[in-house]
Amino acid sequence: MSKFPRRQLIKAGAVGVCISMISGKLYAAALTATDQADSWFGLKMGVATYSLRELPIEEAIQGVNRVGLKYVSIKNVKNHIDLSHSSEQRKRRARMFRDAGIMPLSVGNVPMRTGEADIRKAFEFARDIGVPTIVCAPSHDALPILDRMVKEFDIKLAIHNHGPEDKGFFPSPVDVMRAVEKLDKRIGLCIDVGHTARAGVDPAETILQFHERLYDVHLKDISALGNKNTPIESGRGILDSKSILAALLKVKFQGLVGFEYEKDAKDPIPGLSESVGYIKGLLAGMM
Repeated sequence: MSKFPRRQLIKAGAVGVCISMISGKLYAAALTATDQADSWFGLKMGVATYSLRELPIEEAIQGVNRVGLKYVSIKNVKNHIDLSHSSEQRKRRARMFRDAGIMPLSVGNVPMRTGEADIRKAFEFARDIGVPTIVCAPSHDALPILDRMVKEFDIKLAIHNHGPEDKGFFPSPVDVMRAVEKLDKRIGLCIDVGHTARAGVDPAETILQFHERLYDVHLKDISALGNKNTPIESGRGILDSKSILAALLKVKFQGLVGFEYEKDAKDPIPGLSESVGYIKGLLAGMM
C-alpha cells in the first residue's frame, strides 16, 4: 500500500477539522449551489465511538462535536450504551447523542458467536437505539441464525473483517462475501480499511467490488502491514487514503464512514482531530 504524499494537505487540514487554509477559490469551485454546506461531498463522515471508549458518554459526545462530525457508530461499552443496559436506558442514552445533534447510524462492533439468545439481544440492542445497521463479528456457525434475524428485525448486518490474525473467521472483506453471498442481502460488510490492507487486500478495490453490500466503513491509518495492528493518525501511515475516498465517492456510498482512531484511548481527541482534518483536507483537494 503506497503512502499518499501529505504535502500541504497536512498544513491545511491536520490542525482541528478546519480547512480554512485551503484555497477558498478551489474549495468553492468544487461545490454546487445545493451542497455548499456539505464539506464532505455527500459522504456521511462520523466517528466509531470505539475511538472514545475510555471516556464517559458525556465526554464522548463532546468529543464528537469538537471534531465537527455529526454521525456515530456506537460501540457497546458500559460507559456509552451497552447490551447490559435496560431498554429504557439504551433509548435515553441514544437520545443524548441525538439531542447533541449527532445521529447514530450503526452500533458495534458486536460479537455474535455465542448462540441465538445472545444474537437476539444484539438485535434488540440496535432496535432500542434506533439504528439501521449492526456492525458485527459473527462465527460462521451463526450465519444461518443471522439470516433469520435480519428478516425478523429488518436491520442490516455489516460483518467486520479483522485482518490476518482473525483466522477461522473473516480476515478480509473477500472472506465475508464468500460466506454471505447466498444469504439475505441485508447481511453485508463493514470494511475496516486497515485490517483489509493487513490481510493483503486493497481496501479501495473491495469498496468498488462489493459496494452493493457495503453498509459501514471503519476509516483509519496504520504504520505497517502484517499480523500486528499498528494504528496511527491518518496521513502519518502507509494507507492510500486518497484511493479509498475516491472509491467511496465513485459508488456514492451512503452508509457511515466512521473514523476509528484506536490509539491513545485515554486522550483520543488530539489524534482523532488530526485524522479528521487530514482526511477533510485530502478530500477537498481531490474535488
